[in-house]
Amino acid sequence: MRSVVTVGALRAHLVAARLAGRVATPREKALRSYRGFAARDPRVTLGLDPEGVWGTGELLELMAERCGVSPDPGYAEGDDTIDPDCTLAALDAFAERLRRAVRDRAPVLLGTGHPHRLHGFYASLAAALSAAGCPVLTPAYGRCVDVPTQFGVRPHRLGYVGGVAVLRPAEGGGAAHTHSPLPVRAALAAAAREDGVLPRLVVGDHGFICGAGQLGIEAIGPAASDDPAVFVAEAEGRVLVAVPLDDTVRSDYYVPLTRYVLHQAWLAQ
Repeated sequence: MRSVVTVGALRAHLVAARLAGRVATPREKALRSYRGFAARDPRVTLGLDPEGVWGTGELLELMAERCGVSPDPGYAEGDDTIDPDCTLAALDAFAERLRRAVRDRAPVLLGTGHPHRLHGFYASLAAALSAAGCPVLTPAYGRCVDVPTQFGVRPHRLGYVGGVAVLRPAEGGGAAHTHSPLPVRAALAAAAREDGVLPRLVVGDHGFICGAGQLGIEAIGPAASDDPAVFVAEAEGRVLVAVPLDDTVRSDYYVPLTRYVLHQAWLAQ
């Protein structure tokens, strides 16, 4: 890594890049996700089967506490907010878990449903973890996964780019955005079946983090203010660390976060 990012500089970057502070996620979209989760809409639960009874009011309270959104139910339109101090605290916990993985030389699986935004973040982690002696797993490579979409069930193939699991449409094309837990389920099933080596840590977002946590695998990763499932999973002990940040900004805006995490995890080159 070329330079160390200080806490103060990172906090300023989070706000300036709208990774935290006032973010681009519309408040109405976040509230719609909370209502969907309360109704157990699988597009919003991300593979999590929550133990508690989470209504929209309870979800709003949780998201205000863990993410920093406005707790006011009357605030229904406008930009959403993420508390940058919540993001910084979670990034430190995220880095600490990576540090323990390196200490134990633990096998790790990384995957993203946000390949166009977050792939570089995960690929940098994968390279650093591998260089430090952690096996970076790539089970079920090329496996067909039928994923429900707004256009019906569509066949995809599970692939790995730079050690990071992504989905690609079976008929061709670039990596696909997905909320589905099916890719991580396929990867974990293949890992258990083919060589018996399961990851001791999954690093990912959307269905990767919730799907792994639901199956009892330690999981860490980022989540936006309209991803209540990840924060519910953390509150219920199925996800170890949920990092609140906007997941739709330019991919290069995540580079300072990558540098900070690698330095905190003692993985900086």
